[in-house]
Amino acid sequence: MTATDISSEAGLYIAGSWRRGGGPAIPVINPATEDVIATVPGATPAEVDEALAAAQRAQRDWGRAPGGVRGTLVRAIGDVIRANATELAELQTAEVGKPLAVSHAEVAMAAQLADYTAGWDRRIEGEILPSDNADEVIHLNRVPIGVVAAVTAWNAPVALLVRKIAPALVAGNAVVVKPSELAPLSSIALVRMIAEAVDLPPGLLNLVTGGPETGLALVASPRTGLVTLTGHRDTGKKVMAAAAANLTRVSLELGGKAPAIVWADADLDTAVPAVAMARHFNGGQVCTSAERVFVHESVFEEFVARYTALVGHFRVGDPLGEVELGPLAGEAQRNKSINAIERAKAEGARVVLGGGPPAGDAFERGFWVTPTVLVDVEPGMDIMREEVFGPVTPIAKVPTLERAFELANETRYGLSAYLYTADHRIAMRAERDLDFGELYINRSIGEQAQGHHSGHRESGLGGEDGKHGVLRYTQLRSVYHNYA
Repeated sequence: MTATDISSEAGLYIAGSWRRGGGPAIPVINPATEDVIATVPGATPAEVDEALAAAQRAQRDWGRAPGGVRGTLVRAIGDVIRANATELAELQTAEVGKPLAVSHAEVAMAAQLADYTAGWDRRIEGEILPSDNADEVIHLNRVPIGVVAAVTAWNAPVALLVRKIAPALVAGNAVVVKPSELAPLSSIALVRMIAEAVDLPPGLLNLVTGGPETGLALVASPRTGLVTLTGHRDTGKKVMAAAAANLTRVSLELGGKAPAIVWADADLDTAVPAVAMARHFNGGQVCTSAERVFVHESVFEEFVARYTALVGHFRVGDPLGEVELGPLAGEAQRNKSINAIERAKAEGARVVLGGGPPAGDAFERGFWVTPTVLVDVEPGMDIMREEVFGPVTPIAKVPTLERAFELANETRYGLSAYLYTADHRIAMRAERDLDFGELYINRSIGEQAQGHHSGHRESGLGGEDGKHGVLRYTQLRSVYHNYA
């Protein structure tokens, strides 16, 4: 299935049938060439309501289905992903611009998420409690929430879709998915592949396309029991406000400004490539990317020299080729990185590598930014406080561990942090004192399916993956059973 195929076919999947949306057509742009590769009509509010109503109907029976039946369906989704991995990876690269090798890795991660989550089909447990009354028992049952609205981001369309639908389905919910309007193609393709290969009850899994109007219709509907969103902080606040009208539950993953602390005793052979990967994976367009680096003054010069030498050799180019970085996902992302660099320079930062788009005819079209390294940065600069979401690394010198932890925590975000040290006592202090939902010690980026992906402060509410991610899609029901 190509982008052209998707553009010419129906893009909404409602109650087991495909159709074209009645809303405005949205162009999908290849960020490496700026060519329009597809045009996807969005859903109208009425079509969104129809999808939610279909999900409500399907959920009644699905919520009663045995756990093994639910798990079998989710396992089948993992098999579908593996069987179509090449096609999904190529579509994702075409719409997002990430290197093809990265797309393949993320598609493989999506299959792993389905496999792991399917294993919860017989592991969602309730509780039995003694009653104060004779001949009575109290049951605490975990039951489905109902209809889940899953709103995904553009930076990892396939993995994020599976990260939401797999636990929702295994917990007994029905789902309406809305992919990002910037990158809907791989999500449409995956839902089509699932629908063709898996015996889906009509309405159990639905997909609607569109922009903010479509998202608002999903979030504000009284039919929606839970909204799970991966996106920008400001979008999350709007979703939370819209959901408040019906007291709809929300689970929000909203990005970050992750610090990476490289301490005096760190193994630089580990730290340098680990931070480089944590900053540049997917062009730095990952919510857990290392957005700011704090290095002890005794190893600062060596770290900067080694880091700059390494990322200076990263290949930037056609994402279908053997490169470390493709283009950024769109014009807005490219401009955001360039503007962040220019503001930092105006505030006194010094560029030691990169600083703008690459030169050459191959880069006349597309949304390119070279790996950029900044020093002489201060804590109050925008580059150290606001999320960049691009291949830009500000590196600051710190004198003490206390100051490093203090600066790391001076942020409105709280998703992830990195620490490199040979001292176990420092690592344990970091576990206690760094106020982030995820902490990576002596390793690079990349959470795992059995862990838990969640943020503190303005990085979001709720969380995904692992036991706690699955249980997020359930609610407790107390039953006082008197059998006298």
